[in-house]
Amino acid sequence: MTGVIAKSVHCETAYIQEAELFLREIDLEYHSHNYWLQPNCGDMPTLWVDAQSLIPLLQFLKQNISRPFDMLYDLSAIDERLRVNRGEGPEKQPASDFTLVYQLLSFTRNLFIRIKVALADSKLSVPSISGVWENANWYEREVWDLFGINFEGHPHLRRIMMPPTWKGHPLRKDHHARATEVDPFTLSEEKERKEQEALLFRPEDWGMARANEDSEFMFLNLGPNHPSVHGVFRIALQLDGEQIVDAVPDIGYHHRGAEKMAERQAWHTYVPYTDRIDYLGGVMNNLPYVLALEQLAGIQVPERAQVIRVMMCEFFRISSHLVFFGTFAQDVGQMSPVFYMFIDREKLFGIVEAITGGRMHPAWFRIGGVAQDLPEGWDKMVREFLDYMPERLRDYDGMVIKNKLLQKRTRGIGVYNTAEAIEWGVTGPGLRATGLDWDLRKKRPYSGYDQFEFDIPSYDGGDCFDRCRVRVDEMWQSLRIIRQCLENMPTGPYKSDHPLTTPPRKGRTMQDIETLIQHFVNNSWGPVMPAGEVCFPIEATKGLNSYQIISDGGTTSYRTRIRTPSFPHLQMIPLMSRGLLIADLIAIIASIDFVMADVDR
Repeated sequence: MTGVIAKSVHCETAYIQEAELFLREIDLEYHSHNYWLQPNCGDMPTLWVDAQSLIPLLQFLKQNISRPFDMLYDLSAIDERLRVNRGEGPEKQPASDFTLVYQLLSFTRNLFIRIKVALADSKLSVPSISGVWENANWYEREVWDLFGINFEGHPHLRRIMMPPTWKGHPLRKDHHARATEVDPFTLSEEKERKEQEALLFRPEDWGMARANEDSEFMFLNLGPNHPSVHGVFRIALQLDGEQIVDAVPDIGYHHRGAEKMAERQAWHTYVPYTDRIDYLGGVMNNLPYVLALEQLAGIQVPERAQVIRVMMCEFFRISSHLVFFGTFAQDVGQMSPVFYMFIDREKLFGIVEAITGGRMHPAWFRIGGVAQDLPEGWDKMVREFLDYMPERLRDYDGMVIKNKLLQKRTRGIGVYNTAEAIEWGVTGPGLRATGLDWDLRKKRPYSGYDQFEFDIPSYDGGDCFDRCRVRVDEMWQSLRIIRQCLENMPTGPYKSDHPLTTPPRKGRTMQDIETLIQHFVNNSWGPVMPAGEVCFPIEATKGLNSYQIISDGGTTSYRTRIRTPSFPHLQMIPLMSRGLLIADLIAIIASIDFVMADVDR
């Protein structure tokens, strides 16, 4: 398959074989045959169906096909009305004003697939699939909020990202992208009154009753500004005494239009925006974005650049997990560990700063490689950290993991099993804490991860304690990977010589005019990416993260969809907390390990 990079030949061959096997199976077993197979989709098989055939097909894929597609990985939409390049001849996509995109994942097949539904502007409505997958609830609300597509039969279709008084649907192409495109903001007395009314809490609006036959319930807001909710995040609690009857998450306070901004930025100038998604993940956020563009453009990344990327990603995995580990202990009553762990994080940031020039948000990966080569003395700093960190982790094991109070507060709390995790779209450490040792770095290696020796930690308790232990063990494995990078760093270029890399290496800019022109154009207007669509998932710090990118053959993205792990994870809070106490909810929130920028985007 042309254009697929950063995977071993064995892995890519196995993926192609599995995709071909799936297509043969669905052709033989799905008797409706009411679908169209979109050709030349190198990233995943893509099927188009009409709205009436959607639920039967999805039910077949989830329940009836062998080795089923048991996870709804993502659900998004595309406003097609301004798109020019949608294929020609037999490859031309069905006519549509809007397209719904369902992405499914089969763990047993190790395969992602894409289901598309074409919609006309005059009939923006499809049946809700919230009865097929539990996690479809929030995804459908997001699509309705941002695109205005109705989902018939949805139990509670209301805004999720935007305020309830917002006018319009922001990801439509005819919705303004900047405040300067509309009249200056004014707040009349009438508008202020309506805004204040919208803030009133009415339990019925949240699907909660005020009382039952035995007692009246108390309602309590946890957040949106509270240290234990880890961001601008609110949970509306329905309480019977101190026991939780229901806990309804309220998100969107941190939404800033990251996907909309992608439509206004050149391909390379959008890289710094990706850093601010999971703002604890640093360059880990850059990786799925640049990998998707490299696959779209057919850019081969040099081996040295791939190993540098892996090393920096694993540094940020440790950094993110240190923040989780310290705040998790703090939330259940331990004050000291977080201060020790932040000291170690600062040591790690010293290395990141020496290599990239930045700390939390270096925005250092580039299309085709990295921003610059490793500086002199990098290996000494990395070796010192690798020698220093193991003893600190052993100290934390005694300080936190073996602490009896922490164990009593977290064992058996917030429990879910593997089937429930998959049903709700849980990935990463939260899934591996249920006993399923599924990690994309092993199952579908990218950036050369198949060349490294490391294990996938997993536990089978599915509770707060095991979610913590998985992350702690992952830090040990990240140290193993970083040491292998240190001892086996290849020589060679740190960036591809492909004409679409950004910015191009300056090597010959002072020798020939063609190179100077290329450098000038790519730095001012940005590269022109070929028309097409691609989605590239990676194993990020908190779970699977991917960028679904659509290029219309220009210098900016036509549509960028960011699938983050934290969004579905928060949707599980009601399931995890019902019948428990408020103090247990604090431990549950801490164990999820989320940041609100990763949720709201």
